[in-house]
Formats: sequence, C-alpha cells, structure tokens
Amino acid sequence: MNNNKSNNYSSSIVNEYLQKVTVGKRKPHNAPIELIDYDLNWVNLFEREAKRIKTILGNKVLQLEHIGSTSIPGLCAKPIIDILLVVTDSSDELSYVPALESIGYTLRIREPEWHEHRLFKGPDTDINLHVFSERALEINKMLRFRDWLRTNRDDREKYAKVKHALAQNTWENIQDYADAKTEIVEEIMERANSHIL
Repeated sequence: MNNNKSNNYSSSIVNEYLQKVTVGKRKPHNAPIELIDYDLNWVNLFEREAKRIKTILGNKVLQLEHIGSTSIPGLCAKPIIDILLVVTDSSDELSYVPALESIGYTLRIREPEWHEHRLFKGPDTDINLHVFSERALEINKMLRFRDWLRTNRDDREKYAKVKHALAQNTWENIQDYADAKTEIVEEIMERANSHIL
C-alpha cells in the first residue's frame, strides 16, 4: 500500500471513529495547526477554570490538573487549555454533566471504549476539559508526561521540534495531528518511565 493510500485509509478510520464518538455536529479542521510560544497567562486561565469547576462540582472533583502543552513552561502549544478532571465514575454523566453544562461547558466527545473518557469544550475560553474515572490508566500517563517535560529540557525541545514540523501540514482533523505525535510521545514516555523505575 503506498503512503497516500495508507494515509487515506487511516484518515477514513479516524473520521469514522470521530463520527461515532462526537456529540453534536462535527466540523473538520482542514488547516495547519496554530502553535504559539508559551504564555504565562495560561496558568491564570487554568486557575480561573479550576475554581469555577470546583465551585459547581464540590467534592465530586477528586482531582483537577492543568495538562497538555499549555501546562509546560517553555513549550509552544495550541492556545487551548487542557484540563484533567477526575470523578468517581465518568460514565455516570448525570452526576456531573448537568452541573458543567449549567456553567457553559458543552459535552463534545463520549468515548466509553477508551477509559470512559468525556471531553467538554469550555464556555468562554478555548478549553478542552478531559473527564476520567478515578484509577483510569490514562491519568498517570498524562501527568507523568507533563511532569517529565516540565523538568527535562532536551525532551521538551525535541517535542517542540516535532510539533513545529507537523503543525505546518494541513490536517483534516486535529486528532490526526495528535496521532502523528504518537512516536515522539512514546519515545519520551519510555525515558520518563525508565527514570522513575
């Protein structure tokens, strides 16, 4: 299979999956990825949202963390604040979805087969709120990756270089861009994991 056919096949699978898990109408991206230099204000935006979420959900919030590239000083990023919210059971939507919707959050992705992940878009700031059940394996992976890049300049620079190279392509879906980073993410995770063993 040549690369072009392979890419088309892969993109078709991604499209089919996104169609299945998206709540509401899905809009293709069909553009390069906008990356900007690290912005100190990202921390403030996270803290404002964290306060808002904790106020509405109270003790249902088991953990709330700033994740993704905007949580790593010195790293370029899409100007979207990624937040990790851990609840007892993310599949129990009635326990938290109506409360989040009441403050303007919109449920956009429902992935029962991938750690019962839910993704909300923020009300007045570009936010991806990722919701997982406690003990989901993805939680530690996200936090370990973030913490490693916060302290390891070489890997932070390698990751930024790959991100810049990939961002210049036109991506039908932002998920395709995220998937294209898998190799460098796994390589970095291998070093992060071997460091803590």
